[in-house]
Amino acid sequence: MDFLILLIGLLFGTVLVVGLGERIRLPYPVLMLLFSAGVAFLPFIPEIRIDPELILPLFLPPLLFAAAQRSSWSVFRLRWRSLILLAVLLIVATVAVVAGLAWWIVPAIGLPAAIALGAIVAPPDPVAVEAVAGKVNMPRRLVSTLQTEGLFNDAMAIVIFQAAVAAAVSGGEVGWGVIPAFLLGAAGAGILGLGMAWLVGALNRFVPNLVARSATTLVAPYAVYLLAEELHCSGVVAVVVTALELGRRARPQDSEERLTRASFWEVVELLTTGVAFGLVGIEMRYVIEDEGADLIGFIPGILVVCVAVLLVRFGWMYGILRLGGTERRNKVPGSLKEVLVLTWCGMRGLATLALALALPTTTTAGEPLEGRNFVIAAACAVLLVTLVVPGLTLPALMRRLKLPDDRADLERQEHLLARRAQAVALDAVKNSTAAQKLSPERRAVLAKRMESLHTLLETDAESDPKKMHLLRQTLAVMDQVQREALDAARREVLAARKAPGTDPEAADVVLRRLDLRTVTLER
Repeated sequence: MDFLILLIGLLFGTVLVVGLGERIRLPYPVLMLLFSAGVAFLPFIPEIRIDPELILPLFLPPLLFAAAQRSSWSVFRLRWRSLILLAVLLIVATVAVVAGLAWWIVPAIGLPAAIALGAIVAPPDPVAVEAVAGKVNMPRRLVSTLQTEGLFNDAMAIVIFQAAVAAAVSGGEVGWGVIPAFLLGAAGAGILGLGMAWLVGALNRFVPNLVARSATTLVAPYAVYLLAEELHCSGVVAVVVTALELGRRARPQDSEERLTRASFWEVVELLTTGVAFGLVGIEMRYVIEDEGADLIGFIPGILVVCVAVLLVRFGWMYGILRLGGTERRNKVPGSLKEVLVLTWCGMRGLATLALALALPTTTTAGEPLEGRNFVIAAACAVLLVTLVVPGLTLPALMRRLKLPDDRADLERQEHLLARRAQAVALDAVKNSTAAQKLSPERRAVLAKRMESLHTLLETDAESDPKKMHLLRQTLAVMDQVQREALDAARREVLAARKAPGTDPEAADVVLRRLDLRTVTLER
């Protein structure tokens, strides 16, 4: 019952903090973490702990799915260099540097535990980046790069973490076997994600209820994540592939379902993010209470780890800048200012806390795991330094740096897609067999309507029942033609969304407008 009360409190707290964040222009996940951390220290708040093994399975699947829905396969085809450089190689570099420094400063923790610490603090949190970077005036190409990095970097970090923990518990060593394990796990997860997307599509064709079909997209991320983990594959990759493949399989006629699903996922993402970061703040209390006086002795090592995490990311981004950026066409980073922004957006969050708390307390021999307290304390410190400080200062930093605004390019893409959709819609009106049943005047009205994609035709019915019946028949035929035309327009936008070079966000904006236009045809 205590946990249920806590959950309801966090849900209400999320709503309040979202309102506060919009008023003071600060990201609500950071405010939620600070709010819950402060409330957790009140004396009348009961001690409620959540099993660390449940944190990732509970919160990561829906949040990853929600973020991946805003991307597409074409983005990853264009940004494969970003994927390799940031989601794989940067993770490995961060793990190596942090593990080496931690082992040198605190030799007692052992190399496997040091590697586990590196894996814990290496991956930036995609949820935090989405929630924070999306609220400031950041160039779209930087946001897209951060999205590409954030969706897959947990996979590499989790594989290294699991190998390091196994070695630390058994007294063994971490070998090069993590590389084939990562590749096999990613490949298997990709197959599972494709299979889950196909299954969701089949269920949606079988289930007529619109709400039930939307609910399927909430069940699918959990199902594929747990299945992947059970088969020793990457749950992270499986969820992302499922979301991307469902986007690729979108059908033009699913307008109402898309609108319902979009609204549904906005609520799910907001509340899940708020509760997740609220629990992060509450867990901070228990970390401080459990470590107690040991925290003071850990401070030098913690400071070194925090500085190392920031410097490795800055050095890596600067090196990419000197080498020409992550992509040939769209150079990222393109300046030292962008290097600073990408470094500042390397925010750790949910995965870092969950992995830290998932560390076992004893070895297979029954002895305490050496260095566990230091690893947890250092991980929480990195989380605070990379999430709270950047989250609160990023809006001011963006105003100070005054990076070139590329919203004009996004608006240009929206305009071009809208014109493409309009041209196809007009052709559909001209070539529609149903339109031949209408008079030339009515067809002209339809063409005019498609030229603006504007308001619905409004005609006052006369009192004569025969004229009313004829008018209803005419309107039904006109609606049918419009529906065909809008289906053709959506088909064109969906095809463009899958093509390289199209920003999925621009396509989604135009697609949503077309969907709304179609829904208003229902009388």
